Amino acid sequence: MSRRRDNYENSRWMKFKRWVDGETDPLAGRMEARAYEDKKASHSSNHGRERLEDLEADTEEVLKRLPIFANGYDSVVDKGLMAFRRMYKVMSVLLCAGIIAVLLWTVSYLPVFGDAKNPDNNEVSARYIEKGLQETGAVNIVTGMILDYRAFDTFGESCVLFIASCCVLVLLRIDDASKDEHVQMRKKEAEYDRLYEPKNDIILQKCACILVPIIMIFGIYIVLNGHLSPGGGFSGGAVLGSGLILYLNAFGFQKTGRFFTQKVYQRVTLSALTFYCLAKSYSFFTGANHLKSGIPLGTPGAILSSGLILPLNICVGLVVACTMYVFYTLFRKGGMK
Repeated sequence: MSRRRDNYENSRWMKFKRWVDGETDPLAGRMEARAYEDKKASHSSNHGRERLEDLEADTEEVLKRLPIFANGYDSVVDKGLMAFRRMYKVMSVLLCAGIIAVLLWTVSYLPVFGDAKNPDNNEVSARYIEKGLQETGAVNIVTGMILDYRAFDTFGESCVLFIASCCVLVLLRIDDASKDEHVQMRKKEAEYDRLYEPKNDIILQKCACILVPIIMIFGIYIVLNGHLSPGGGFSGGAVLGSGLILYLNAFGFQKTGRFFTQKVYQRVTLSALTFYCLAKSYSFFTGANHLKSGIPLGTPGAILSSGLILPLNICVGLVVACTMYVFYTLFRKGGMK
């Protein structure tokens, strides 16, 4: 009976109960102070003891000279830190208040909304509305403006997407030639695609088999009809990119890599941007010199119309779709292989 009672008193439950009640401290005797005493006891020689006593005396002397509060902070450092925090809060409030004041002052000088004398109600917008169909051949006036009148801005936006994807590729891509242990570990994990797969989710895969073709067809429709109806390369490319991402989540990198790799992305994006640049450079040159471009506008409302707007929409859609997919793969895995 006494053995059972001893086992019960020394059981983990009773130790935990004593610790909860505050009767015992499980860390008692296990702190650094004991290790320090053990180290002191281990110096059995007189020389070792003398060196340890000298070290203790030097430490006590240094501690006496330091102006330390009860909370353990140096008085000078503590006062400086508190002053910095107060100043930081004050300057933050002043900065926010200054920005708000400047914005409100700027808004007060804006013209009245809907006024006929506003700067935006000028001959430029009137030219877009009155002669947009005749000069661009696009039924969708917005597309005609973006890819004809202001095609240079659109080309800059496409280049920004390409540069952004290149920057993300440089920062997040796994370097095969690196000898760093962490990079090699990530490389091995990336080669084992099962870490990034949906574990054969039958529901996701069956839904993807139905939705991905519909999404891709809808995205192609938006791109090809951008000059006839609301849409275009940017919105259609976003739809195509979402379809690729859904297919990747459902079936994994191994199957997606059969038709979309890093080389495919580079070639498609470079070809689209190069064609866009050459086509609009030719258009700018002929327009600035009052020359006929020789590119027929076609019949307004037909699918093959609006001159260069249709192929430019295709180029923009390819760039946007590839950029969306590359961003997703890089943030998820660090590569497209």
